[in-house]
Amino acid sequence: MKPQDEKDFTMMGRRMEPDLAALLGPDAFAILSAPHRNFIDGQWRESLSGETLPVIDPATECEIARIPRSGSADIDLAVISARRAMESGPWSRMNGADRGRLLWRLADLLHQQADVFARLEALDTGRPVFETRLVDLPGSTGMLEYMAGWATKINGESVPVSAPGTFHAYTEREPVGVVAVIVPWNYPLELAIWRMAPALAAGCAVVVKPAEQTSLTTLHLGHLIEQAGFPPGVVNIVSGEGETAGAALASHADVDAISFTGSTQVGRGIIRAAAGNMKRVFLELGGKSPMIVLDDADPEQAVPGIASAIFFSAGQVCTAGSRVFVHERIYDRLLDGITAFARNLAIGHGLDEATRLGPLVSAEQRDRVAGYLATASRAGTYFATGGAPVDGPGYFMQPTIAVDVDPEAALYREEIFGPVLCVRRFGDGQIDDVVRMANDTVYGLHASIWTTGLSRAHRLARRIRAGNVCINTHNFFDPALPMGGFKQSGWGRAAGFPAIEHYTELKGIVARL
Repeated sequence: MKPQDEKDFTMMGRRMEPDLAALLGPDAFAILSAPHRNFIDGQWRESLSGETLPVIDPATECEIARIPRSGSADIDLAVISARRAMESGPWSRMNGADRGRLLWRLADLLHQQADVFARLEALDTGRPVFETRLVDLPGSTGMLEYMAGWATKINGESVPVSAPGTFHAYTEREPVGVVAVIVPWNYPLELAIWRMAPALAAGCAVVVKPAEQTSLTTLHLGHLIEQAGFPPGVVNIVSGEGETAGAALASHADVDAISFTGSTQVGRGIIRAAAGNMKRVFLELGGKSPMIVLDDADPEQAVPGIASAIFFSAGQVCTAGSRVFVHERIYDRLLDGITAFARNLAIGHGLDEATRLGPLVSAEQRDRVAGYLATASRAGTYFATGGAPVDGPGYFMQPTIAVDVDPEAALYREEIFGPVLCVRRFGDGQIDDVVRMANDTVYGLHASIWTTGLSRAHRLARRIRAGNVCINTHNFFDPALPMGGFKQSGWGRAAGFPAIEHYTELKGIVARL
């Protein structure tokens, strides 16, 4: 079905290839233009095969750089380096205060180059630079600082035992060992740091494999790690494809734990790969997050909040609010509001300061989202706005609002990972049905409730099966707040002390006195 509004969704500004030197600035452009190499054992290396992968600007479809196409041999070098750092290097003798100081130093260096990293991230991912400045860099430095504080507070405890005799029993927490960190393409820098920082605070060594689509900032982070003074081998960064380098890292017999962020389908493969040596596994996977708008919600707060929940980062967020249930008394006003919001989004290159909706990350992702919309259109789905790709170069999708989608349709049930919102209405006496529909998904990552009645909100929050439930906000993250999913949205929690627990082993010690 043709989109219902007559707005011509086109890229603002010129269609020609942008002047990257001018948009990036001299520092970021110099980084983009320099060779990009793996960071292994404190050294910069080409892939052993010498092969490279292209880096594509998703807004123009132009090649802008090349990165190492690493394989299993490169992964072996990185894991050997991390193991050596854990067992015999200076890292193995550092105390929590020393580790904390290194993390603080890295945070300071990243803060000094925040705008450079924000511009590179916007170029590589296609996301608007206003987003990367607002979220990615503060979130990255904040996590480093927060976990630096935990490095001196990883305690055991004394345990009163009831066995006959006199005993001194206590526990200690020790680093789990070598940690593999496999990072997705949507928030490559921030998610690499959110997974690395607690592991490093706990005393682990890490091997990071960024997504092949967006490796630039993660690879460049190695320069700051080097400047901060981390011993060789503590952090290793290796670029390459998931099917080769990622698979080799996930199945490596000398890796003790793995942290993976990505799709549920790939997560299942990670679990199988980890089974060989019983790696500890942390998974943050997919979502189909519900938003519930009660009849007393404040439209001035709910409309931009709900629209941002799905259109921020073009919907390429695991916690994106992709399903919204709206009470009929506020339905028309809310639908009109979020439709107007979508139609007025400035679509363009991520490095344009005015852009509010950038492209999807790749042609593959654009075609995947377009396929879902085409299938829904053939089934007669009504689109209040959007419903198709944007004409012209780049991997742009129209911000889309689908109304009264069949609850059994793929558009409603599956993670689209694009700017697509499904809207349904409900009436008085149907809140139990709304809760059932909100929970009727294999996922359980994130949810939000919109109401001015906080008592109603807290009661409703207890009924939602999700790892995080927000009230009058969505996509809320903080280094202190545990974040993770129920059901097929993953295992374990990022942030807060639970993240430290994930990267430590608990040892019980007892002595007869």
